[in-house]
Amino acid sequence: MTTLPILYEIFLESSSISTDTRSVKKNDLFFALKGDNFDGNKFAYQALEKGASHVVVDDASVIPAFDEHNKQKLAYKNQYLLVDNVLESLQKLANFHRKQFTIPFIGITGSNGKTTTKELLRSVLSQKFKTYSTEGNLNNHIGVPLTILRMPKNTEIAIIEMGANKVGDIAELCKIAEPNFGMITNIGNSHLEGFGSYEGVLRGKTELYQSLIKNNGTVFINSDDSVLMNMEKRFESEKVIKYGTDPMENNYYLAILSESVPVITYKDEKNNKIKTQLTGAYNFPNILSALAFGKFFGLSSSQMNKGIFDYLPKNNRSQVEERTETKNTLILDAYNANPDSMKAALLHLEELPKNGKQKIAILADMFELGKESFAKHKQVLDLALQLKIDKLIVCGTDFQKAKSTGNLISSLVLSFDDKKELTEYLQENPITESIILLKGSRGMGLETVVELL
Repeated sequence: MTTLPILYEIFLESSSISTDTRSVKKNDLFFALKGDNFDGNKFAYQALEKGASHVVVDDASVIPAFDEHNKQKLAYKNQYLLVDNVLESLQKLANFHRKQFTIPFIGITGSNGKTTTKELLRSVLSQKFKTYSTEGNLNNHIGVPLTILRMPKNTEIAIIEMGANKVGDIAELCKIAEPNFGMITNIGNSHLEGFGSYEGVLRGKTELYQSLIKNNGTVFINSDDSVLMNMEKRFESEKVIKYGTDPMENNYYLAILSESVPVITYKDEKNNKIKTQLTGAYNFPNILSALAFGKFFGLSSSQMNKGIFDYLPKNNRSQVEERTETKNTLILDAYNANPDSMKAALLHLEELPKNGKQKIAILADMFELGKESFAKHKQVLDLALQLKIDKLIVCGTDFQKAKSTGNLISSLVLSFDDKKELTEYLQENPITESIILLKGSRGMGLETVVELL
């Protein structure tokens, strides 16, 4: 069996870490991970052929034997590294590598806004430090180790996003990343299928707090969030940095300005008025947390404000697009959705000035809500129908069920079983001169209808 110290020496000599033979590069260290529908062990030889320096496997049968007739395969024999469990070896290697750094490791989790907060934080801290953060949405039991192992040697601050589907996930990620700074964006109704209830979400997300307490870390808490503030007393006072909208209460505070439509404008501690490229008041706490970290780590106001202004939303997260041909304004927030984020997006749509346009919400199903799915989809529908929105279009079986509850007002909702039906409708009934919100879970792929709007 290959020991961790030997594996680490080989890792240091490799170019990078790879888990996919389609993207293996010369001198990569390949980890043969298993999934529900694949076994990476079976692709180990292919990885070596593509130039991998070594392959980490946990199936001894894929290692060429000395008496094998195929001499070409036999030539790679010494490049196979046998371990008990490939995934556990990847995680242990990442933790071993993390221990070599004495820099700040910032852990971020939460039900909504963690990826946007991570990107804002990176944009701000990069104004002064060599900052590295989770790439894309690599925030799970595989993504977090990969993030740590891909960190450049000269990194001065690391930002690790942590996602969770059930109780215990965040605790597992904290054991790997060992954050010494951290924050929870909020606690909401996400991944209820795995967590079981809101209380389960609360217990799961606050595993980050438990890790910080255990490791004498520093926590950043939004003082405007009563749920999070209720846990402040768990920490020693000098280990708590509070941020919010009350200048008397907080280490860092901001005021959101009334002209914050369609993008957020804020006034900082020095009364500078800063216009951002983010839409939706629900993104204001994300901006505020990034500035709080910036102040803590010694950035100037101009550095922090530049970091916020430079951040341009992408990947279908709170993006505002003006469509010239159709004269539509799109609020594209279709990367993911849960009941809380969907309600916030609808409220934001109502707040926007019409400027002669009609307001339309196109909503797609929210996933992983378990037994709460019907109730949560109906709550969203009920809210949308109370708001000043001109047209409501929903897509997906869960919204269909919520609509067919006998409520007469549900006749005002245009609904489709799936995205194919929605696409056909939009092709036959073009929408113009409208402000359109697109919001749904990632699996619904709502962003693909943008070209029709």
